[in-house]
Amino acid sequence: MELHKQLENLYLFRLVASIGSFQGAADKVQLPRSSVSKRISQLEQQLNVRLLERSTRKLALTQSGSQLLKSTEKLQEVLSQTEQLSEQQRLTPSGKVKISCSTLMAERYLLAKLHDISKQFPDIRFELNLTDNIVDLIDNQIDIAIRIGHLPDSSLLAKKIGEKSFAWFASPEYLAVAGMPDSPDALLSHRCLVFKNKGTTMDKWSFVHQNGQVFNIKPHAVAYCDDARAMVQLAVLGQGIVMGDPYYVQQELNQGQLVPILTEYAHPDRQPIHLVCLGKQGRSKAVQCVWEALSHSLNRM
Repeated sequence: MELHKQLENLYLFRLVASIGSFQGAADKVQLPRSSVSKRISQLEQQLNVRLLERSTRKLALTQSGSQLLKSTEKLQEVLSQTEQLSEQQRLTPSGKVKISCSTLMAERYLLAKLHDISKQFPDIRFELNLTDNIVDLIDNQIDIAIRIGHLPDSSLLAKKIGEKSFAWFASPEYLAVAGMPDSPDALLSHRCLVFKNKGTTMDKWSFVHQNGQVFNIKPHAVAYCDDARAMVQLAVLGQGIVMGDPYYVQQELNQGQLVPILTEYAHPDRQPIHLVCLGKQGRSKAVQCVWEALSHSLNRM
C-alpha cells in the first residue's frame, strides 16, 4: 500500500475513534460513510488485527485499536503541523519561481520588476534561466517564460504582454568610416550583425518606406549571434549594423553609443511578447503571484 494511503487510513482511524462513529468521521472529511468504513477495513487487513468492535449502536476500540491510537498521537501532531504549513503557504506566497527569458530582456526590464515583486513578497525566491533560445518548460522545470514571436499551437497557457518592433542602428564610429546608408539596398555593401538561434535566423530584412514601397534584402552578415545583448555590444564597438527593438537599445541611444539609420523606413512586422506557463492546475501561490505581477507590469511595454 502506498505511504500516502497508509497515512490517510491512519488519519481516518483516529478520526473515527475520536468521534465514535463512521458517519461522523465521514461528514467531517466529506466522504461517503461506506468509503470511510472500507478504508478502516483496509487498515485492519494490512495490520492483520481488528481495531474496532462494530455494532448497530456504537463502535468500541479493541485492545489493538487502543494501542494503535496511542502510538499514532505523534502522527496527528505532524499532520496538524503540515496542514498549518500548507495554509500558511496558501496565504503567504513562498518558495522558488524559475523564469526563462532573454538576457537583454532580463537586463533592461525584468530584473527591476522582480526587485519590486521581492519587496512585496520577500519569501519568494527566483531562479533565472537566461537565453535567447526557446527552452522546454517541462524538461527545464520552468515555471514562467517570456517568449517573443508568434507561438505555435500548444497546451501552454499564454498571455500577451506587449509587442516587439524593429529598427536599424549603428555606432557613430562605424558610420564615420563606412558612411550613412541611404536605402535598404545600400546595406548590401555594409557589415551587418544577424541574430541566429536554434529555431530562427533573421537573415532576411524587410523595409517599408513612408510612401508604402516595400524592400526585402539579405544582409551581408559578418557575424551571427544567438544573444541579442551581445549583438548590441558588437554594434556599439563598431562591428556593423544591427536590427533590433528600439526599446532595448534606448540606453545606448541616450548615451550616443548607437544612432538610428534609415529612419524613413519601418519594419512591417511587430512580434508579440507572451508570458507562458504550463497551466493553472497545480500552480503554486508564489508562481501565481509572480504571473499576475508580471502580467500587469510588462503589459505597459
